[in-house]
Amino acid sequence: MVLEKYHVYMSSFEQERMIRVYLPVNYYESNKRYPVLYMHDGQNVFEDEGAIKGVSLGLKDYLDSSKVEIIVAAIDLNPEGEERINEYCPWVNGAIAEKIIGHPVSAGGKGDLYLEFIVNELKPLIDRKCRTIKDHTSMAGISLGGLISTYAACRYPQIFKRIAAISPGYYRNQEELEVYVRNSDLSEIEKFYMDFGTHEVSGDKELNNEFSEMIQSIYEIVSSKIADTRYETVQSGEHNYTSFKKRIGEVISYLYSDL
Repeated sequence: MVLEKYHVYMSSFEQERMIRVYLPVNYYESNKRYPVLYMHDGQNVFEDEGAIKGVSLGLKDYLDSSKVEIIVAAIDLNPEGEERINEYCPWVNGAIAEKIIGHPVSAGGKGDLYLEFIVNELKPLIDRKCRTIKDHTSMAGISLGGLISTYAACRYPQIFKRIAAISPGYYRNQEELEVYVRNSDLSEIEKFYMDFGTHEVSGDKELNNEFSEMIQSIYEIVSSKIADTRYETVQSGEHNYTSFKKRIGEVISYLYSDL
């Protein structure tokens, strides 16, 4: 297994960002080309060491042992202030977000700039540096990462063909996203995974149900447009990496069931 790290300049944000790239076990012993999966919150994707709050998805160990042969490029989140919210939300947070959070929210709205970096700068770089299958590109994300991944499917369906939105934080852009997904041509999307746990909002069953309904309303639109979709209600699933880690194997094996 090889985990490479690149510092890549993001022109739209005028800053460098760490990109962590996983290469399959036998990468250097073969001449094969591989599909690429783009992921967000890069610090928390591969290893517990250096992960925010100390728990990651453990994706390095999972891919090493399962022998699913893909390249994964994970973009570190921007830890400053509300930058993660700004970058992962395509629109400024709306009325539903305000109601749930309990006060006005002005975060969000840089999602397009963030995706432009992935599409116009990062993908060409990864395709140049690694042996990729250029037109076999997917995206997966957790929480707000699930929001931006869903938006990416609508914005660039010719690029990101397989999508996973794990416990997506749609509520921050619920109103706009529903309209956007409904008006998008998703005929090129091959697979779409979505899930939500029964205990994501600890101690507030009502709010948990509210989130679940919002996510399912997006899923209904998605599944009416894409033949191969999957929605999982994760029993006892919580909104933390210990819980996400348990689901990631299922997500990957669904996205790449044909490999």
